[in-house]
Amino acid sequence: MKIAFVGKGGSGKTTLASLFLRHLAAERPAPAVLALDADINQHLAAALGATDEQARAIPTLGEHLPQIKDYLRGDNPRILSAEDMVKTTPPGRGSRLVRVDEDSPLYRDYVREVEGIRVGVAGPFAAADLGVACYHSKVGAVELLLNHMIDGADEYAVVDMTAGADSFASGLFTRFDVTFLVCEPTVRSVGVYRQYLDYARDFGVKVAVVGNKVSDADDLAFLREQVGADLLTWVGRSAHVRAAERGEVRPIDALEPENRDALRAMRELVDGVEKDWPTYQRQAVEFHVRNTRAWGDSRSGRDLADQVDPEFVPGPVALFA
Repeated sequence: MKIAFVGKGGSGKTTLASLFLRHLAAERPAPAVLALDADINQHLAAALGATDEQARAIPTLGEHLPQIKDYLRGDNPRILSAEDMVKTTPPGRGSRLVRVDEDSPLYRDYVREVEGIRVGVAGPFAAADLGVACYHSKVGAVELLLNHMIDGADEYAVVDMTAGADSFASGLFTRFDVTFLVCEPTVRSVGVYRQYLDYARDFGVKVAVVGNKVSDADDLAFLREQVGADLLTWVGRSAHVRAAERGEVRPIDALEPENRDALRAMRELVDGVEKDWPTYQRQAVEFHVRNTRAWGDSRSGRDLADQVDPEFVPGPVALFA
């Protein structure tokens, strides 16, 4: 499954994403897990236990976007060159599809292991980007990778998204089977939840709210009143999390039992969602056509909607077609 963590800045989405990843990695038998940091602040590797030096050593996907495009293009006859690919280019016959769990050259070159979990990062703003580049030029590498990713049974791609509703500036928000919206018991955090839900409503995005920093019954009552049935579970104040914020990453088995139960509820929800590959491809095509009409065609000088393969549907069968 493909899973996103979103929420207001400071709500704890990176913390919850790291806890969920570590929970999955500790399960027996352990599923295949890939962590992708698409947040401009790039804190996921550190939350998983990487030192500053280890985090800086992870290559950035955004910086290597031309190489990623060239690999994913494969021998798709509809894509004339890697330069013609944009962040929304959908796969077709001849494209290279990747699995969560495989020995892909992309993973060997641009993904590094942190505490037993493979991590890829979109990349932060560099000095040369300031004032002249959009952050979506970095996140585009993640979107392109997810468009070409075929996740099978017991495979989880977990993406820590940028804060707020910024992901709606592209079709990235439709690339997930489940979106966990991390919500504090505050008016501002609930406001982000309502904004996200309003934008996602027409696209069939499955959103589940995970309450965070819930201190008492009043906090819980507030969340229940504000988000209703969308509240899946909640995480209370945690000495385990506070230790991690001080740089002491403890084993996931040391997490408070009630908070570990929240992670189990999250995985149970994810595992109960059925894949819908036709819809996945249809939405990829829809946003690709939107992008080509808005800016892609004028930049490339030709109709990039021609990249769409109308007879292609991704999924496990497509890997062997």
